[in-house]
Amino acid sequence: MQTDSVLYDYVIVGAGPAGCLLANRLSRNPAHRVLLLEAGGQDNYAWIHVPVGYLYCIGNPRTDWCFKTEAEPGLSGRALSYPRGKVLGGCSSINGMIYMRGQARDYDGWAAEGNKGWSWQEVLPIFKRSESHFGGDADMHGAQGEWRVEQQRLSWTLLDAFREAAAQTGITSIADFNGGDNEGCSYFQVNQRRGVRWNASKAFLRPVLQRPNLSVMTNAEVSRLEFENGRASAVLAKVGDQLQKLRARREIILCCGSIGSPMVLQRSGIGPRALLERLGIGVRHELPGVGGNLQDHLQLRLIYKVSNGHTLNQMAGSLWGKMHMGLRYAFNRSGPLAMAPSQLGAFARSGPEQTSANLQYHVQPLSLERFGEPLHGFPAFTASVCDLRPQSRGTVQIRSPLADAVPVIRPNYLSHETDLKVAADAIRLTCRIAAAPALASYHPVEYLPGATLQTEEALRQAASLIGTTIFHPVGTCRMGQGPDAVVDERLRVHGVAGLRVVDASIMPTITSGNTCSPTVMIAEKAAQMIIEDAVASEARSHKSRHAEEARAPLSL
Repeated sequence: MQTDSVLYDYVIVGAGPAGCLLANRLSRNPAHRVLLLEAGGQDNYAWIHVPVGYLYCIGNPRTDWCFKTEAEPGLSGRALSYPRGKVLGGCSSINGMIYMRGQARDYDGWAAEGNKGWSWQEVLPIFKRSESHFGGDADMHGAQGEWRVEQQRLSWTLLDAFREAAAQTGITSIADFNGGDNEGCSYFQVNQRRGVRWNASKAFLRPVLQRPNLSVMTNAEVSRLEFENGRASAVLAKVGDQLQKLRARREIILCCGSIGSPMVLQRSGIGPRALLERLGIGVRHELPGVGGNLQDHLQLRLIYKVSNGHTLNQMAGSLWGKMHMGLRYAFNRSGPLAMAPSQLGAFARSGPEQTSANLQYHVQPLSLERFGEPLHGFPAFTASVCDLRPQSRGTVQIRSPLADAVPVIRPNYLSHETDLKVAADAIRLTCRIAAAPALASYHPVEYLPGATLQTEEALRQAASLIGTTIFHPVGTCRMGQGPDAVVDERLRVHGVAGLRVVDASIMPTITSGNTCSPTVMIAEKAAQMIIEDAVASEARSHKSRHAEEARAPLSL
């Protein structure tokens, strides 16, 4: 049953990091009526807020879409779980909480492709605008925003030893990854407040829920968009058991992420002609790039058994250890329950031909076969390494016009020769770090993929067997010009008035690190542009009315 349509100024689809920030910024003007739609539920699940609770949120249909890829040829035919947040806060409610901007060269590259306004020097003030950094206002950080950034509340001697081993291998220790060049080794800074996850809902949405011009609908799954005179005019969403038409006077803004946003566009007849015709949707506006250009960081999880070392495997493996962890967290919000999934990070070059760091390490004092399974019964650490600048490109496509049909996700990992070479080089570098003197007292023994693998072919095969997503899909609604671009530099969908995409899908190329905070920056910049465009539109309307009044004949 479809209810009567309701009119808003802005309809925002998706309450992840981008959607929550946009709802905050656009509703500041009391004259603008703003609607935020979220397909998931409230972020009131306890494990969202305990940092280690990501283990119970990923793969949980209460908080995760639980997508899967198709069988990947580059991963020896394996299909991967592909977590995406389905809850207020989106992926910021289930992710690793790592605050990372990437490298200056990422954004300068976007600008060099013709995306005016997106260079590092132009986006740095925007990063700072949203930020509430523990170090206060500084050249590189801001303290007046809502996106809380803190230091982690624990340390591990094993990770300190890994950091020293990295230095002995040529990866120097640094204090901060977020100054534009993140090469080096340090503990990650995290989106937490006093040991509790700080998601986008807490940062941007909850403080403004009482605004009378802001409406938030949860459990509202968008099926498609509607159009009037070539303009995106309404969203059709299933809210409970009712289909509602939610109209937008000014703009519809898709913030559904790199999987969800191209799916909404494709179901609405915007995308590659062949796909739309094959599914019987019809072509409202042909944009071949919708759902293409998929990029992700593929992580290679190398596991080392250790001796004489204290790891989470032992702590979590005993009743006393679990009690101790619980008491520490209850007492002062510290200890392993306050852990981000990865505590120590490193950015390095896979070889001398690289001009900047092209590898990222997430180092953890624990090990397990895969997320959702128990920790190993032996002491170990994991050194997960990913290629920051993959050349492989994949696709996201709808399987049918129905909103509840799962997507066809094909990342095409390791399909490019360069990615295979970088993967092999990354395994070699990790082995050199593990063999450095600083770790000698722990007697590390390679458990995965196996120390006997030495040849280039064997290392490449190992990468295909152990590689898995690190949950950073981007690029499927690429910003730029040309036949494969989906949005322009102001994030307006090419050829469709009244419609923007604002999320990680607009990235032309993936950033050099975790992608959540770059998405917050994208939304902050988009909010500024949307408000500027609204002011300009109102000025034009005002000028037009005055011109009509001047032309009108005087009445006697």
